[in-house]
Amino acid sequence: MSSVLLTFLGRVPKDQNGYRVTRYDFGDGAPTAPSAFFGWPLQRRLGARRLVIMGTRGSMWDHLFEGDLPFGREGEEARLALVEAVQDMAVTPEHLRPLTPLLAERLGCEVWLEIIPYARDAAEQVELLRLMAAHVAGGDEVHLDVTHGFRHLPMLGVLSALHLRIVRQAQIAGIWYGAYDPDTGEAPVHNLVGLLSIADWLQALHTYDKDGDYGVFAELLGPGSRLLREAAFFERTSNSTKAREALGGWFSREDRYPPQDAAAELFRDDLEQRLTWIKGQDRAKWENNLAWQYLERGDYLRAAIFGLESAVSAETRRAAGDINNWDDRDVARETLSQQEDFRLLKNIRNGLAHGVLPKDNRITRILVDQNRLEVELRRLFNKLGIKH
Repeated sequence: MSSVLLTFLGRVPKDQNGYRVTRYDFGDGAPTAPSAFFGWPLQRRLGARRLVIMGTRGSMWDHLFEGDLPFGREGEEARLALVEAVQDMAVTPEHLRPLTPLLAERLGCEVWLEIIPYARDAAEQVELLRLMAAHVAGGDEVHLDVTHGFRHLPMLGVLSALHLRIVRQAQIAGIWYGAYDPDTGEAPVHNLVGLLSIADWLQALHTYDKDGDYGVFAELLGPGSRLLREAAFFERTSNSTKAREALGGWFSREDRYPPQDAAAELFRDDLEQRLTWIKGQDRAKWENNLAWQYLERGDYLRAAIFGLESAVSAETRRAAGDINNWDDRDVARETLSQQEDFRLLKNIRNGLAHGVLPKDNRITRILVDQNRLEVELRRLFNKLGIKH
């Protein structure tokens, strides 16, 4: 694993004394020397093994080779050509290529200088993400600096961080921004990496809404997250009683959320709202709620399973049997089998489970049409007392 700093080079105001400099404040009481390019103090602080500086054809590339770093007369011809190209906003890779080794020698790390598009449309924005990913290897520790450049680059920087985490399994250690204060001429430095926690929660909620797996929240929550994994397992094995027990155990923990986690607090109500199915009075109601939840997700097999079990639980209770006793439930199942709607729901469940169309043409017509299947399941649920 290597450490990488991806930083953007913008174009700050310039006068007869050169580009405007700023003193960056990391908030630890250690002052930094004034610099026109935040990448320098950030690289000194991080000590990244690979430094990738990205800028457009009009960025202040000439500043990299004057002012902050001493070069004497080394590369003088190439540097003069670069100054002229910057003035014309016409810098090319050919201008940067002979100077890159000089910069790497001064900084003591691997250096890449990349001309990037202006990211004005979707195609250029995607190209920028591709260029950034090309400099990151699998498992790298990555820092992104979005201080300089266009105002929309911070948004692209966050997208790039998400992209790199998925396609490179990169560890995003920082999303850095030096916020220039014109009143003081200084810039407090902020690490915006916490934004990724919000993205993690959004992704987890989306995944749960799609498949109902509580386990996706385990990495985001406190010590009790083990109970969420257990609940997901029991729910997937159609054991609503044990699933509810695990969820109830999680709800009872005072430490179910990480302390002082702003993202967790932001999504707390959204998560707990999704777990309200456990608030039913008995097993029949829990299974009722799960049947409708899975139907709304388009998981028709689980919807049919929980719909059937809810009807069986309700009938067992009506007959004064033990709702968790197999024999009592079997008696209730036999009683319900006298009803055409229960038999139809059971046959739909069987067809969904086996993946083979039955000989019954009525069931076949239902199983080959998604809209018809949804309508029929809703009708059967309501006929069997499985109310939304």
